[in-house]
Amino acid sequence: MASFGNAFSSSIGKKLIMGITGLFLISFLLVHCFLNSLIFVNDGGLTYNMGAHFMGTNWIIRAMEVVLFAGLIAHAVQGYRLLVLNRAARPERYAVTNGAANSKWYSRSMGLLGTLLLVFLIVHISKFWVMSRFTGIPTVDANGHHDLFAVMVETFKNPFLVVLYVLAMISLAYHLLHGFASAFQTLGWNHKKYTPIIKSVGVWFSILISLIFAAMPVAMYLGLIK
Repeated sequence: MASFGNAFSSSIGKKLIMGITGLFLISFLLVHCFLNSLIFVNDGGLTYNMGAHFMGTNWIIRAMEVVLFAGLIAHAVQGYRLLVLNRAARPERYAVTNGAANSKWYSRSMGLLGTLLLVFLIVHISKFWVMSRFTGIPTVDANGHHDLFAVMVETFKNPFLVVLYVLAMISLAYHLLHGFASAFQTLGWNHKKYTPIIKSVGVWFSILISLIFAAMPVAMYLGLIK
């Protein structure tokens, strides 16, 4: 048992946890993006509220929320620990460095991008998840479902929050550009035939998911979705 724990506390073990939790969070992003994109049906939020009602009342989904938060915390903690270990391994910086020669700037800035996303998540959770799960949503729609869509409309009247969401989605795009392919590589899923495909899918996934998420607050702020 001790050797098992030591394996996961090692540098390789930390990267393995990052890879596993990263892929889990990617799958969550896909589901979350689909649910939220229901606002583009533009029917006053009825379809979106129906989807949100299903997610909020399904016991399997509610149980998975616990797994999601555990995965998110593990991903953030292990990412920070890896950042500290990497800096400790090279305490003195070279007089002249050329990091761009070996990696992209966003690959070297995962700690910063992850921190920005963590700040965004705290704001996002306080605005939506806490209200939908604990404090309650004050209004219902024509179908009798809690009107989370109305909460979104009210929230995104604030231009500062819209800007925050857009900046967070830019950070998410760069975070995914590195993290998507890196997760597969960490788990040893490398193949000269399939790795280029994974990288290509990762680029498109990173861009499209982030664009869709960013388009939601912007469209609401501009009154394109009602």
